[in-house]
Amino acid sequence: MREVRLGDILDDYCVKCKRITNHAVVSLMNEKPAKVRCCSCYKEHDFSDCVVPPTKRELKLMQQAAAEKASK
Repeated sequence: MREVRLGDILDDYCVKCKRITNHAVVSLMNEKPAKVRCCSCYKEHDFSDCVVPPTKRELKLMQQAAAEKASK
């Protein structure tokens, strides 16, 4: 597999579009993408390697589960 270069297109989760889209590499750190730009909405953000953050509902359920475990 070849190394990633500036301007390369790769998939990532867009925080504005809220879906996985094509992104262009804007900056590199230690030969890995640090910042990317969405090719759909042109929003620049940190590279998340397609990791979708949990929804507010999922966070609330996790907090409730943790509170129930702590109360036992």
